[in-house]
Amino acid sequence: MNIQNTLRNLLILFTVSTSFVWSQKAETPDFRYDVGAKINEMTLTQGGTLVVATNDGLVGIKPGSNELLFNFTDYGRVKPEELFFVPNAPYVMVGQTGFASISTKKAVIDYISGKKLFSTEDNGWKMVTTCDVMMPQNKLVVSGQRRAKEKYATQVAVYDLNTGQEDYRFNLGDPDRVGIAKNYSVTGRPLLLKDYLIVPTAQGLVAKKAQTGEILWDNKMKNVNWMVTDETETEIYAFEVHPNGNNTKIHKVGTNGAELWEDEQKVKGVVTNFEILPQGLAIVSNTYNQGKGILAGSSESKIAMLDAKNGEDLWDKAPKTKGYVQHFYIMEDGILFGIHEGGINKISYDGNTLFKKPLKTGENILTMAETPQGLIYITSEDANIVNLNTGEQVWKKPLKYKRADAISSTFDKANNRYLISADETLYAIDANTSEVTELAESKFDGKEAPTGIEIRSGGILLTSDQNMMMLDSGGSTNWHEYYRAPGKSAMGAILAGVTAVASAAGAAAAANASVQNRIAKYDDLADRQSNLAGGLAAASGASVAEMLKRFKATAATANAQFVLTKLEDGVGLVKLNKDTGALEKEIVLKDKKPEYQVDEVGGVLYYKADNNSIFAYDLTR
Repeated sequence: MNIQNTLRNLLILFTVSTSFVWSQKAETPDFRYDVGAKINEMTLTQGGTLVVATNDGLVGIKPGSNELLFNFTDYGRVKPEELFFVPNAPYVMVGQTGFASISTKKAVIDYISGKKLFSTEDNGWKMVTTCDVMMPQNKLVVSGQRRAKEKYATQVAVYDLNTGQEDYRFNLGDPDRVGIAKNYSVTGRPLLLKDYLIVPTAQGLVAKKAQTGEILWDNKMKNVNWMVTDETETEIYAFEVHPNGNNTKIHKVGTNGAELWEDEQKVKGVVTNFEILPQGLAIVSNTYNQGKGILAGSSESKIAMLDAKNGEDLWDKAPKTKGYVQHFYIMEDGILFGIHEGGINKISYDGNTLFKKPLKTGENILTMAETPQGLIYITSEDANIVNLNTGEQVWKKPLKYKRADAISSTFDKANNRYLISADETLYAIDANTSEVTELAESKFDGKEAPTGIEIRSGGILLTSDQNMMMLDSGGSTNWHEYYRAPGKSAMGAILAGVTAVASAAGAAAAANASVQNRIAKYDDLADRQSNLAGGLAAASGASVAEMLKRFKATAATANAQFVLTKLEDGVGLVKLNKDTGALEKEIVLKDKKPEYQVDEVGGVLYYKADNNSIFAYDLTR
């Protein structure tokens, strides 16, 4: 009797165990989407919508039902170069160009609501010269040529992106003029102000009153490319880039259109950063000597500070860069900058060097951030903390390592130390004593090195594409999980999507100088979220609010890592617990070269099941 009970219990245990392992395989998708045509490209947007380019057009997917969020087929097949995802805004622009790169077709889609907000066909445009989303106003400013019934007039219009409705529209020039009309084509990005709009044209700047289109003023500043103003809208600056990029002319414009500087200020190269400060105008410009000889000058960044009153250079001697500015931060006492080729310096607003001498660093400054001890910098070759007032090093000597391809870092609050992983070595730096120790050798399988580091309740987690390793606080290995990659070709499919989102985030930061130029605190999530959100928080609208909420959300898959590997039934994705390394779910994709994207914030896997279909899996269960 006891033997029978034992056998029965073993059978039950075997059945339960088998059922448990099998239940982790989620080959049946939670949602299925038939996009109706051959899939060419998938893009996971900042707002969480998957935008799919097909042979018929553009499709939007948002889990919650099996229905498509939108299916835009007005223009047929859309090429990758015809798509522009507006950084830090829930919009994608679709543009098809004709002669001289002028858009004959242009549409703007809210990829969170799924609404088409603008198109040239629906709004009476024959050709579009410029089409710009203005944040935080949440407006669309369009310029170009109208259709025959409006005498092909050159016009500018403003649309409300909350509704897609036209706010106002007006002519540039007189369409009823007899004889040869002046060319009022728009040459750059208009400047949208509270009560009026300034438009750069081939004839000069034209300021028109909102709603009525009344000309408030115009001037002869021709071929301006872009403009910027301060919060009061009383200081307006216009930038005119030379066609070959050799120099940029800067004009200061009064609220009546008058040129306020006696002469425009000319800076070498193309302006890449511009900040209006109480002390003056901080400018970074890049010069590119593309084989033009010694007389053309070096390929490097120039930093200057101009007097806002007259445009004159406030510095007798500009700081030498000998490379390109990779980091540029506005501080209370001056400007802190880091050079990609190596080197950090700080200069006061009156042009005096604040560091005793320029700080030498390795190439490619990955991190510059504030800590309680000073400024931490981490490059591809070294790391240190320096005193922000003097530039003197805080650590007794810089942490140096062989030029590493994979570097990650974090702060271990429990042990008051910095942890830096460079290739296969984990370094610990005591925040109080600056003592540097080699905490562990992190030998990963598959010729990988750690690319991520995270403090978990169970210890120090090191990760890469195929490896997870948990160390205790002393550096001993608690566990190590490795899943062999299915092959390089299969791995490339997901990495493309991750890069696209990262690029979007990088572009988003560049779109808002006041956020970009504020140095963040090291390992401060709130700072990183603020940097990503930029000016979006000041905008209105349901889709903007939803996108902002996503920026601030904790990733739904914060406690899991997803690894592509070869499973018994084919190539698939495994979900691993970050605290234990345990396998929680398998999703067999079967395809030897699967194309897929993982939305870690929303906790969704998108998989291209066949040429016309996409499956979505809930990764949170």
